Amino acid sequence: MDTVKLELAAQRHKEAAAALDAAESDLRDEAVAALRQDPAAAPDVRGADMAEVARVTGWTEEQIALLVRAAGSR
Repeated sequence: MDTVKLELAAQRHKEAAAALDAAESDLRDEAVAALRQDPAAAPDVRGADMAEVARVTGWTEEQIALLVRAAGSR
């Protein structure tokens, strides 16, 4: 039985899963950072609101609130 193609597909899957995990982690970190920016800062660097983060990420505001709470407990 020739398993070369199977092994190649399995390796590509592992690499893609690792890349997806890293991208999800980056997205969570950036969403929290965007929400925590100083609201007194200049308008172009002011923190995003939950609605904007929800629009960009596709997450619900409830999901974002849970993320922020979890990040605050770290």
